[in-house]
Amino acid sequence: MLKDKFFDEIAGKISDAIASSPAKDMEKNVRAMMGSAFTKLDLVTREEFEIQQEVLARTRETLTQLEARVADLESRLQLNNPQDGI
Repeated sequence: MLKDKFFDEIAGKISDAIASSPAKDMEKNVRAMMGSAFTKLDLVTREEFEIQQEVLARTRETLTQLEARVADLESRLQLNNPQDGI
């Protein structure tokens, strides 16, 4: 029990020392610089990315269906007009 209290006090003092040290200011500055750099990169969120993935999947499915429909219509056209050679 005494050991735990001792280690808790040490950890608290270390945390206080770090919080008031220049390292904490450096961390804030680095975070601000990184935030600024990420903003300039025009990144998208995970949610936006997943929405676009779903849209793309639906678009691909529609394209596949339309390709099959066009192929079917072309084959029907050839059956109805065999002399055209289309």
